[in-house]
Amino acid sequence: MKQAFSNPVLVKEIKLRFRTLKSFIGILFYLIAMCIFVFGFIMLTTSFTGTGYFRPEESFFLFSMLTYIQLGLILFITPGLTAGAISTEREKQTLNILLTTSQTSLQIILGKLTSSIAFLLLMVLAGLPIYSLVFLFGGVSPGQLGIIFLFYFLTMIAIGGIGIMFSTIIRKTIVAMIATYGTMIFLTAVTGFIYLVITGMNSMATGTLSSSPIGHFFASINPVVLMLTLITPGSDSFITEATKIEFPIWAGYSIFYVVITILALLIAVKKLRVNMKRSK
Repeated sequence: MKQAFSNPVLVKEIKLRFRTLKSFIGILFYLIAMCIFVFGFIMLTTSFTGTGYFRPEESFFLFSMLTYIQLGLILFITPGLTAGAISTEREKQTLNILLTTSQTSLQIILGKLTSSIAFLLLMVLAGLPIYSLVFLFGGVSPGQLGIIFLFYFLTMIAIGGIGIMFSTIIRKTIVAMIATYGTMIFLTAVTGFIYLVITGMNSMATGTLSSSPIGHFFASINPVVLMLTLITPGSDSFITEATKIEFPIWAGYSIFYVVITILALLIAVKKLRVNMKRSK
């Protein structure tokens, strides 16, 4: 049983990633930057208002900014950590050696993905004490923070799966990174633009807002839109009124990205040994 669940690829990748000095230096500078931002914001806010204390609505605004900073961190760093996982092995000519081991394709893919996600998860959790400062001033509930971290985790897994897929099917690391970042730009910026265009054209054509399933779909798969609904509960009613679709935004987001993650990992597992099969 123990041998069935062991993954030497995961153990090796985690040791290589967490034993390097630059990894901890990166986390250190990230935390320093977050501390400077938080304490600077508190000092500037209290000095400008002249009250000498931090109000709950200001604490909520700080929490919102920290949340979007963390989201940007995930969207920016995850493709860089995963898009070169397999292609780098191929460029170093070590992939064939890895494939001749007793490890299955699924173990290799999951080991690469989990090691990359583990480092990013450590970076996000390392900022949790800074997040906890907002509880001192009110305006944010612990349950809300927990839901947002679940959203972070789902987004990490989905983006990581997409990066692993491109790293498997594309031979060059730089091309795989470009494809992964392009996908992220589409999911974060293009989907939001398409939603605005569809709802705008729909209201202009009919004079009133009518049902728009496509617009609701693009709004549901946008991480920025979902983050807005999680930070300010009730804001999803605006999207519901604009699209006339009652389906929850968070449910559509979860279903879409779970399906995308599964499909990406299945494609990566299937394409990992494609060259070996052709040579037989």
